[in-house]
Amino acid sequence: MKKQNYIADAWLVILLSLLFGGGLAGVQASLKPRIDANKLGDTLSQIPALVPGSTRGEKADAGEAVVYKALDAAGATTGWVIPASGQGFADRLELLIGLDATGGRITGLYVLDQKETPGLGDNITAKAWRDQYAGKATDKPIVVRKTKPEAPNEIQAITGATISSDSVTAIANAAVAKFRTDLAGGGIH
Repeated sequence: MKKQNYIADAWLVILLSLLFGGGLAGVQASLKPRIDANKLGDTLSQIPALVPGSTRGEKADAGEAVVYKALDAAGATTGWVIPASGQGFADRLELLIGLDATGGRITGLYVLDQKETPGLGDNITAKAWRDQYAGKATDKPIVVRKTKPEAPNEIQAITGATISSDSVTAIANAAVAKFRTDLAGGGIH
């Protein structure tokens, strides 16, 4: 019977881990500008769908936060699009939330990036489910229910994916509340 040298095997595993980890980090670093450009392009292309009456969008001055003005053909502000992110069930979620010009109503919601469970949590990308947010007032937080909504600020969770539904709603509520505070305080131009 051959005697194993466990210390040599452990060092080999550590060395390989460092090499592959470094390689993945290098690939991520080299592709980050392209990934960011693609996300920006996706964001700008979604603005007309998220804010009715808009034809394009442009980045707005919001201090440290990133927001986009939704503009009509004449250049008038028709609403806002707020990028937001947070933890979902499986991984980080990235959302785009459309608001009217006053920030008083949600006009649309789009899931920019997600890695939720296929066939369950990934249903947060379904238009029919996302459309529940459109028209909701922003003065009260949206509440997720497992059954049919009974109040104007409620939406119905995805069956079998309540955590994903709750996550999207919590991210949207937090982003909208912060945006409304910043808008009221004159921090967004």
